[in-house]
Amino acid sequence: MNTQSLIDTSNKMVADGKGLLAIDESTGTCNERFEQAGIPQTEEMRRSYRDLIVSTPGISESISGMILFDETIRQRTGEGIPFAEALTQKGIIPGIKVDVGAKPLAGFPGEKVTEGLDGLRERLSNYFAMGARFAKWRAVLTIGREIPSRGCIQANADALARYAALCQETGLVPVVEPEVLMEGTHTLETCRVVTEQVLRCVFEELVAQRVLLEGLILKPNMVLPGLDCPIQESVDEVADATMHCLRRTVPAAVAGVAFLSGGQSGGLASARLNAMHLNHMARLPWAVGFSFGRAIQQPALSIWDGSPANSRAAQRALYHRAACNRAARFGEYTLQFESDAAQVLPPAIPEAVFAGVV
Repeated sequence: MNTQSLIDTSNKMVADGKGLLAIDESTGTCNERFEQAGIPQTEEMRRSYRDLIVSTPGISESISGMILFDETIRQRTGEGIPFAEALTQKGIIPGIKVDVGAKPLAGFPGEKVTEGLDGLRERLSNYFAMGARFAKWRAVLTIGREIPSRGCIQANADALARYAALCQETGLVPVVEPEVLMEGTHTLETCRVVTEQVLRCVFEELVAQRVLLEGLILKPNMVLPGLDCPIQESVDEVADATMHCLRRTVPAAVAGVAFLSGGQSGGLASARLNAMHLNHMARLPWAVGFSFGRAIQQPALSIWDGSPANSRAAQRALYHRAACNRAARFGEYTLQFESDAAQVLPPAIPEAVFAGVV
């Protein structure tokens, strides 16, 4: 294990106000979103869409790393360059999703455990050879009547820690993602209590598995009320609850925190991230960034609609959403960013560059 390389990569992933962009949807999930948009569900259309994202002019100003799916890391851009290599040329660190999804946890009705440890050492070595320099593993925990159980939390924490140790052995920075889901009627306080329990257990297992905390990125959920909870707290209240939770559970040695969006709208995710930086950054021991998927991608996907003629407008929307989150990391995001969306162009990148995108 090259300790310094892991630390250096981890620090780059959360440096300069940048964040991660997750384009690691499974084939099934990507096809579902294409179907909703009326886009053909083919491998070539998935490749074209990921190519549009990777080739967006100026995207590296706000994005430090992109998380790829197995299919994507094996594909090439329209110019014939492997996606991982194309990202590296832009100064963006390639990453890879390595879990195989959450499956029902035997003996625990309504709960799931993420699988994919079998053969993981070999798969990680192959991904490293393809150019990946970090990986991601997602665990999901549902809040409901008497769940999540201790057994479910423990099973997922153990899998996350074993995955992280294997990543670091291979030279990949592990992105550790224990997600407490938004679905449900639970309150903000209930989410805070559950998230604290989950994070405490995860870090106990990470330490037990001798994972280098300075060489990993935590990708947690924000502390939020359930989507169906009648009380939806303000942006500042969410920021306060989230930071209180993390300060109590996340060791100072961790390289950085990159929040998932978890189904939040793009604007709301940016506003909450912004409030965390405005109100709390002076008291935090680690960098706090973002690792968003739909919260950055969705406007671009809706605009693109599978048509090359819409690529320029889609890339502008993608650039804009990424820039909003970089602004949020400096506490500079405002609603004015949304009203100015149609006029946004990357600084120093002329209209002619976008005009040539097809």
